[in-house]
Amino acid sequence: MKKEAAFHGCLIGRFKQYSTEPKPFSILHPRLWPGTDGSWKSSKASYKILGSGLIHLRKYINIKGQADIVNTIVRHAQGPGAFYVPSDQDGEIRGLHMTTFGRNWDPITRYEKRCRSDDGFEPLQIPLNFIHLVETAIKDAQAYLKKDMRFKKKYAHACLDELPSMRPDICVANFYSPYGHFVLHQDCDESSDSLEKGLPVVSISVGDEALFYYGHTRDERKLSYVHIKSGDVLIYGDESRLIYHGVNNICMGSRSCEFVRACRMDVGHLNLILKQV
Repeated sequence: MKKEAAFHGCLIGRFKQYSTEPKPFSILHPRLWPGTDGSWKSSKASYKILGSGLIHLRKYINIKGQADIVNTIVRHAQGPGAFYVPSDQDGEIRGLHMTTFGRNWDPITRYEKRCRSDDGFEPLQIPLNFIHLVETAIKDAQAYLKKDMRFKKKYAHACLDELPSMRPDICVANFYSPYGHFVLHQDCDESSDSLEKGLPVVSISVGDEALFYYGHTRDERKLSYVHIKSGDVLIYGDESRLIYHGVNNICMGSRSCEFVRACRMDVGHLNLILKQV
C-alpha cells in the first residue's frame, strides 16, 4: 500500500507540474482546428486607390487561402518562435501578440538584434507561399493601375514608378485580440535604399474586421480610415511609403460563418506585414 500511495503521489506531482506550465499562445480557437489548404486567389476581388502608391485590394484572398495562411502561421509559430507580447517604451502592448519571419524586429530594438530578446530565438525563413502571395498582389495592383483612368495618359511604366516591385525579406505577424490596437506610427526602420525607392509594404488581413487609419500627418483629426476585412490586402509604397498609420476597433464576431468553419481561428484580427529591408 505504501508503494502504491507513493506511486500515485508521484503521478499527481508530475501531473500538477505539467498542468501548471503556461501554454504557448495560439491564434487557434481552443476547440477548433484549421481546414485544408487550397488555391488562395478570390474571383470576387476588387481594387480601390486610396492615394498615390496606396491601394486596397478588397476580398483578394478567398476562404481557402485564408485557411492556408492560418495553417502556415500555426505550423511555424509553435514552440520556439511562438507568438509573444511585444513591448514599447510604455511597456507591454495591450491586446497584441507578435512573431516574425525572415528577420527579427521589435518596437524597441528595431532591426538591431538578430535574435529575439526574450528567448534568443532566431526567426525562421518567410514561408514561400507568403512571398508568392505578396509578389502576385503587387503585380495585380500594378496591372490595375495601368487600367485606371488616371494613368491612361501616362506611359505604360508610370504605374511601376508609383508602385515598385519588391521581394519581402521580413514578415511581421501581429495578432490583435478584440481590445488590441497599434498606435499611429511609420514603417521607417528599413534601409535608406528601400525607403528612397519607395518599395511597398504589403499588409494582409485575416479574421475579424479592423479599422486602418492613415495619413501624411500625426494629427488624428486629418487622418483617413478604411475598414479592412478578412482576405483584404493593403499595399502602400512610393509617396505613401512613409504614411502614418495604425490599427484599432477590432470588430469581434464580424467574420463569416464560412471563415469560422474553414479557418478555425480564435476571435481577433491577424495582420501580416511584409516588406523588403
